[in-house]
Amino acid sequence: MTVYNWVAACLALFFSGVIIFLIRRQRLGVMHIFWWILAVFGLLFAGLFPQLLDRIGWMFGISYPPVLPILLALCFLFVKILTMDIERTKQEIRLRIMSQKMASYEAELQRLREEKLAQKDAENTEK
Repeated sequence: MTVYNWVAACLALFFSGVIIFLIRRQRLGVMHIFWWILAVFGLLFAGLFPQLLDRIGWMFGISYPPVLPILLALCFLFVKILTMDIERTKQEIRLRIMSQKMASYEAELQRLREEKLAQKDAENTEK
């Protein structure tokens, strides 16, 4: 293995260890674990077996095989960002609904307070 291969393998092992550590410490949500485990295997594969990536690139007709991991990473990032945007949109919708419900509850509470105050005023005027 060349120096480049050793560096790539060490970086892949390091980032794989960090991701596995975060998964074990439950710093990543359950819905995100699949993507990160997929990233771990991709990093390990690319770092430990770079020659296989070259062969796979030639099989798919990529004239410069080292661009294959970059292309795969861009596709992975696109899917990851798309799923993050979908989740964020769901959260925004939930937040908007909760805010509307909260405003409704506050208006109802204010109406009940005013009714109670009006009742007390009516009782005080009768006495």
